[in-house]
Amino acid sequence: MEILATLILAAASMTIVPITEANYPLVAKIYKEGINTGLATFETQVPAWKKWHTAHSNFGNIALLSEDKMLGWASLAPVSSRCVYGGVAEVSVYIAETSRGKGIGKKILQELIKISEEHGIWTLQAGIMTANIASIHLHTSCGFRIIGYREKIGKLHDIWLDNTLLERRSKNIGI
Repeated sequence: MEILATLILAAASMTIVPITEANYPLVAKIYKEGINTGLATFETQVPAWKKWHTAHSNFGNIALLSEDKMLGWASLAPVSSRCVYGGVAEVSVYIAETSRGKGIGKKILQELIKISEEHGIWTLQAGIMTANIASIHLHTSCGFRIIGYREKIGKLHDIWLDNTLLERRSKNIGI
């Protein structure tokens, strides 16, 4: 019973906040931890705030805090500037090294899905390195389906890697 009370208290103290220039250093730290895994991205350097912010949507860039500690973040990026793809966004989810395997990813991805639908997004897509089994599992547990893969789509440290492609079609928007 004491463990359950601790879990409830911990969950109650978590807050979703927008990613801003002020908290971007915490986002960048978690992003760097993801880069260091060799499984999260083809990027090898964390971009500066302005470049990161410009590449993402004006909504759906969120972080999960517990007290003043950032546990993870998620973001939406447009897939195209063409108006016909205005309801399609690419998802990124990064969890702090010390917060992985604790349900943080699911909590933040579920919130991102809710926000995306509030803003008229009907399809979310993700390209995840095939070796990143935990991230693929996270996405499928939140309603994404595997639609294929891209063979040797990018190089990381001179090694060609595949990406598994996933998408989630809203049951509420664009039907």
